[in-house]
Amino acid sequence: MDYGNSDGVPGVTIPTAIKILVAGGFGVGKTTLVSAVSETQPLRTEEVLSERGVGVDDLSGVEAKTTTTVAMDFGRISFGDDLVLYLFGTPGQDRFWFVWDELALGALGAVVLADTRRLADSFPSIDYFERHQVPFIVAVNCFDGARRYDLDDVRLALDLDPEVPVVLCDARRRDSSKEVLIALLHHVMKGKGTRSRADQPA
Repeated sequence: MDYGNSDGVPGVTIPTAIKILVAGGFGVGKTTLVSAVSETQPLRTEEVLSERGVGVDDLSGVEAKTTTTVAMDFGRISFGDDLVLYLFGTPGQDRFWFVWDELALGALGAVVLADTRRLADSFPSIDYFERHQVPFIVAVNCFDGARRYDLDDVRLALDLDPEVPVVLCDARRRDSSKEVLIALLHHVMKGKGTRSRADQPA
């Protein structure tokens, strides 16, 4: 379907814009995923880890990490001419959660990145999206050297509802990160279809 632009010029297609959040614990790969999949130079708000984070930021399992996101990551990816995804990576540490409500405003859905070495770090993100009724999927980031688990075991450990998809990914790879976003869109559309049928009179 063609739409006019702001000047009323016919025949110009205005793409649908969709806001997606990428969330998860500290050091789980949110910045990496947004950077891998963004078609533009991603906006990052990373700062070097300092002595102030000692005793506050848990680096177990991610000892090589030297920077942290303090506000958000931002990227963009287009699917054809009619759909543009705007990606917002959330900060992982508790002390930056005050920005989550602003980032989540108007979001269609979310990806919760999980690291099986630090699976408990996923709970705050999952709890947030469940409380705010934001559709989400869980993407297990397959770090080198990390033990692989059956997805059903991950689902059980995270106490997820059966309808929440759990997928594997490598956040460093563009194709893998794209598949994660496609899985989220399918999940969101499936949920919308379920609700629309439920809303129909018997």
